[in-house]
Amino acid sequence: MAANVQRRALISVSDKKGLLEFARALVEMNYRLVSTGGTFQELHENGIPVERVSDVTGFPEILDGRVKTLHPHIHAGILAKRDPAHQDELRSRGIEPFSLVIVNLYPFESAVQKSASEQELIENIDIGGPSLIRAAAKNFESVAVIIDPSQYSSVLSELREKGEVSPETRKKLAWEAFSRTAEYDAIISGSLKGILAPEEEHPERYVMAFRKVQALRYGENPYQKSAFYRDIFLNEPCIANARKIKGKELSFNNILDINAALELVKDFEEPTAAIVKHMNPSGIASAGTISEAFTGALGADPLSAYGGIVALNRELDAETAKAMKSIFLDSIVTPAVNSQALPLLEKKKVMILETGPLGGGKLPGTDIKRVAGGILVQSRDISKLDLSALKVVSERKPTGDEMKDLIFAWKVVKHVTSNAIVLARGGMSVGVGAGQQSRVGSVGIAVKKAGERAKGAAMASDAFFPFRDGIDEAGKAGVTAVIHPGGSIRDAEAIEAANGYGMAMVTTGMRCLKH
Repeated sequence: MAANVQRRALISVSDKKGLLEFARALVEMNYRLVSTGGTFQELHENGIPVERVSDVTGFPEILDGRVKTLHPHIHAGILAKRDPAHQDELRSRGIEPFSLVIVNLYPFESAVQKSASEQELIENIDIGGPSLIRAAAKNFESVAVIIDPSQYSSVLSELREKGEVSPETRKKLAWEAFSRTAEYDAIISGSLKGILAPEEEHPERYVMAFRKVQALRYGENPYQKSAFYRDIFLNEPCIANARKIKGKELSFNNILDINAALELVKDFEEPTAAIVKHMNPSGIASAGTISEAFTGALGADPLSAYGGIVALNRELDAETAKAMKSIFLDSIVTPAVNSQALPLLEKKKVMILETGPLGGGKLPGTDIKRVAGGILVQSRDISKLDLSALKVVSERKPTGDEMKDLIFAWKVVKHVTSNAIVLARGGMSVGVGAGQQSRVGSVGIAVKKAGERAKGAAMASDAFFPFRDGIDEAGKAGVTAVIHPGGSIRDAEAIEAANGYGMAMVTTGMRCLKH
């Protein structure tokens, strides 16, 4: 297009970052600017030539600004094709086309984050903005749509070099625009659900809004491409908002393991450390200090801990850092890193992530699992053991120390892949059996890992024992107490087996499977 032909750009932005520089550059390239309310004021006060939308439409902004750009003189100028029929119709009606549409939306997301009132949320729902963006994106063959200040630089470069925005760039901008309006609607839908449809636990249409954190090196395997996205409604410390202090870039499998480890220690109030391999804990311990907890977690299964992921629910201090120097670890995630601890690990090839204070633990939310062709949605498991609901079903009651270990083991077993068995003693795991096709198989693995430490240990099972064989396996190894949901048609056989070994048995009435 010839440089002396004047073109029009519509500008209506909430985020005014870079606006003045961008607008001046467009004017220098012979663009006429048309704008609305606050954007018009910003441009006009800074000496940039600009027309009001109301002067173009011949109609004032009304309803406190709710209606500004919803007018044929605006939307026809955006949606018109460049073919003779459309252009003749525009001329017959005195409408000029737009070549650029620069719009970003009311900050609804910010209003949500600030816990705005219902009325404030409603007023931050943009109507004209999404309409302008979608219209321009639909007509990408003729119009370039710009939705974010980060796009200004590349668009200006093309305009200066080529005199227009290339077709390839217009297509990419259109796709980004459609993605943005879809995300915007998803944020509104998710935020207003509690206000407009609080009874809809699982709605007919499930929409999600996630934003990219980063591209990843690869997926579960090197030939799989992957990226990491965070929930728009993120509202607690977690892997998605953790800050990397040192180390390599996160991988797909890193994120899964770090998440598993961090979510485990968040269930504990006392200083707790967990070491995770392949989504399951190899060792976990609670103690008076975080360094003692880490030592206990490492001692639970030193062989499996090699190359593991460590999660702490307290600050990584110098004493704990010293204990970590002797073993190869992949990653450490912690609420904070003490200034004396970091130098001790500076030469160690380990990734360190900071989450900030873990605070009040886990918040209610949604757990989503992907299957081919669909998703499974359930409420997040933030369950806590109801001590008043525990029932002692054996002849012998657990001692005070056994009960502490049973409760500890139960907190751990809900984070182990089912069929899950955890043996614990003295506030630390001594054996973990995970992901087996039979419950007795998991008991056998946990007992083998515990070795002599199985004697006097407490055992937790994430579901009931379908047969007495799991109790027999544990009893022969010296386990003295067991906690499980109960509810099997063969509970009496399991209780009989426990009594035969002098084992205390407690039922919870609830299961905690993790697939």
